[in-house]
Amino acid sequence: MLACAILDDYQGIATTIADWRGLSGKVDVQVFRDHIFDRAALAEALQRFEIVVAMRERTAFDAPLFERLPNLKLLVTTGLRNASIDLVAAEKRGVTVCGTQSAVGSTSELAWGLIFSLMRDIPAEVARFRAGGRWQAGVGRGVHGKTLGVVGVGNLGARAAKAGVAFGMDVSGWSRSLTEERCRELGIRRAASLDELLAGSDVITLHLTLNAQSRGLIGEREFGLMRPGAILVNTSRGPIVDERALIDALRGRRIAGAGIDVYDVEPLPDDHPFRSLDNLVATPHLGYVTEESYRVYYGQAVEDIAAWMGGNPVRVLKPAG
Repeated sequence: MLACAILDDYQGIATTIADWRGLSGKVDVQVFRDHIFDRAALAEALQRFEIVVAMRERTAFDAPLFERLPNLKLLVTTGLRNASIDLVAAEKRGVTVCGTQSAVGSTSELAWGLIFSLMRDIPAEVARFRAGGRWQAGVGRGVHGKTLGVVGVGNLGARAAKAGVAFGMDVSGWSRSLTEERCRELGIRRAASLDELLAGSDVITLHLTLNAQSRGLIGEREFGLMRPGAILVNTSRGPIVDERALIDALRGRRIAGAGIDVYDVEPLPDDHPFRSLDNLVATPHLGYVTEESYRVYYGQAVEDIAAWMGGNPVRVLKPAG
């Protein structure tokens, strides 16, 4: 019987939200609910497994880790892109890497949840309500008529932009490959530059993949361009925003607030400054954490394992080029 590890199943639902019965008697599944930070401990924990199912980019699989896992034959990652897996190293070690599709829209939906939470100060009002505090302590802001700046107008960014249009916002977009034709299709304006978008937006939402060009894209200089009343939302990847610059901007009230779902280190340390900022709405990387997403992720993970065992792997991820 093959041994299969499911990593970072924080909610403990991987084996119940999908149907694993087809692998019964063929695969012995062990679930790891907590993230294993220590790399040596991770390698030791995974020694006996031929199959590992990884949840998104929560656990990195680099060359040194692959070298310490001689029994590993199949690595399944939820999603079809995982920057934390060294696909070249996997190929050299003879490890097949397979992915899954994703449910549509959950991350852009959360971005809007953060936008409304900040504009209407919902978390603070709910906290006061539960504590029996003052009735209607503050005055929120609406989004109608405000300017929304969408940084990265791919699939998720386009969804965020269309929602902004529906709410009556003046929407501008920027990305290096964004065309005027695409903007016309979405009913938005094309910002001439990132600087122009940052300086002219009341709400800025990031929808970029993390790469060499986007890492540290928003730093001290960029925060200096933003309006004092602006809010920044990041549901993409933590390192796109310089963490120290964001903390300084929030502490110094250089912007009104931020909504963050992604971090440089996850899970976020208990003593991190983000946990004590009153103008930050922070969530524990919930962008893809929906029933719909998990049914696709783990359902197709089962399919990946079964197909690989049958000699015809599906959704195989290969190194670029």
